[in-house]
Amino acid sequence: MKGNLFKMTNLAVLITFAVVIHTVEAALPLPMPVPGVRLGLANMITLLAILLYGARSGFLVAVLRTVVGSLIGGTFLGFGFWLSLAGGVTCTAVMSLAVLFMEKGYCSIISVSVLGAASHNLAQIAVAAAVVGSAALLQGYLPLLLLLAVPTGFFTGLATFYLEGVTRRALRQAGESGAAGWS
Repeated sequence: MKGNLFKMTNLAVLITFAVVIHTVEAALPLPMPVPGVRLGLANMITLLAILLYGARSGFLVAVLRTVVGSLIGGTFLGFGFWLSLAGGVTCTAVMSLAVLFMEKGYCSIISVSVLGAASHNLAQIAVAAAVVGSAALLQGYLPLLLLLAVPTGFFTGLATFYLEGVTRRALRQAGESGAAGWS
């Protein structure tokens, strides 16, 4: 029971962080060469949730951050919402699978993040192309988005690497002090 409550509380905190990052990032205009491109900082929290609690928790973070973030931003069920949801769910699925390879030593957390960024971009551009009805969007925009996924995925992967270490230490300390408080 205690462990479940501890995990749910930690997931609520991760979801809150993801929503805040998602909302702030959506509100800030970034000087990117491609319109609509973001750093994907909220994906750090999704990846962190996958690493700490598994794929299911990662999906929970990704979906709730998209829904709550779009409600706050006023874009719920709009075009941007569907792009974000498709990107977030696809990215989470790819990162969850890649983490299995990472755990076997075949790739790094940075590789996982770059794959997540690339799949996020691919899903978003596929949805946009389907809605607009233009495969030319895929041909013209996708190569540039995949190219930008490398530095953004690298940055978020590196940040997640450090964030994971800090978070695991904090959770261990909180668990130890919480266990002492329960006895």
